[in-house]
Amino acid sequence: MKQGHDKPFNDVIDHQQKITGSVTSTGGRLPRAIRVLGMVLFGSFSILIIFGMILQYFFS
Repeated sequence: MKQGHDKPFNDVIDHQQKITGSVTSTGGRLPRAIRVLGMVLFGSFSILIIFGMILQYFFS
């Protein structure tokens, strides 16, 4: 049985939480490979935008 704040009010609530799940305050994290891929893509996109703005300033 759960303790403290997460303790269900009664058996019906406990059953519902087990069957349907309940919202928790701690979210899941993505796997490391997906996080790294996201950082690389976002970083390279940002650098290309800045680099393009600098080149546009010099060549226009």
